[in-house]
Amino acid sequence: MNQARRAALAQRIRKNELLIAPGIFELISAKIADRLGFECLYATGYGLVASHLGLPDAGLATYSDMVGRVAQIAKMTQTPFIADGDTGYGGLLNVQHAVQGYEAAGACGIQIEDQEFPKKCGHMLGRRVIPAPDMAAKVRVAVDSRADRNFLVVARTDARTTLGLDEALRRAELYLKAGADVLFLESPESLEEMRRIGETFKGVPLLANMVEGGRTPVLDKKTLEEVGYRIAIFPALGFLAAGAALEQVYIQLRDKGSSKDMAAPLYDFKKFSALMGFDAVAEFDKRYGE
Repeated sequence: MNQARRAALAQRIRKNELLIAPGIFELISAKIADRLGFECLYATGYGLVASHLGLPDAGLATYSDMVGRVAQIAKMTQTPFIADGDTGYGGLLNVQHAVQGYEAAGACGIQIEDQEFPKKCGHMLGRRVIPAPDMAAKVRVAVDSRADRNFLVVARTDARTTLGLDEALRRAELYLKAGADVLFLESPESLEEMRRIGETFKGVPLLANMVEGGRTPVLDKKTLEEVGYRIAIFPALGFLAAGAALEQVYIQLRDKGSSKDMAAPLYDFKKFSALMGFDAVAEFDKRYGE
């Protein structure tokens, strides 16, 4: 099944129509997104670290922390997904281990970035990058380490914020030559910069990171397609919405002492239980129980 999912995603990114990938950050968000007809999901490092450890996405999560989440998402969903692999969790041998582990876990692609360790969220200031040839070597290792050529290697550069767009473009060219399937130039700061990226890499699958409140303008689908992007991830949308809803209902519960007449919409309990698999539990009990 994983091979079929990877093949479908690899074929899909060759089309000119933009692929929309919502961010999933734990298993509830993954199961909800999985049933809505998206062609791709994005396992966000920021969200997975926050939901699993309650910590910032600042190089604190280990490979072991992340590959376990990736495996569980793959087990519980049908939709192809790309998973955040940070810097590859170390040197070249670590990159090989991460790629093989993510692929075996069921991901359809891994995103690797050129930040120094410890890394930071891509829309924070103060990010520093490793030498471009070192990252190009990581990309080559990643490409050579996969068992399935349809397992996507997404090469991300964080050079724009500190070193400027020209350096980010230069690095992306190196990573493309090293074999990257998708280029991810993190945090361009205007539509004009995004247009220049698209013009520089015409025909190359480009990934746009749409972070609400981040450094890059959030664009509509038509504009992203016109600029030249093939994939748009929305990594923060789910956990920002969930955080706002949770805060709202918890404040009301604190202030009113009850969940009666909640202002925020609530998922129907029976439907949520079905989503979590309780219908299957009932069928099991009916068949095997006393």
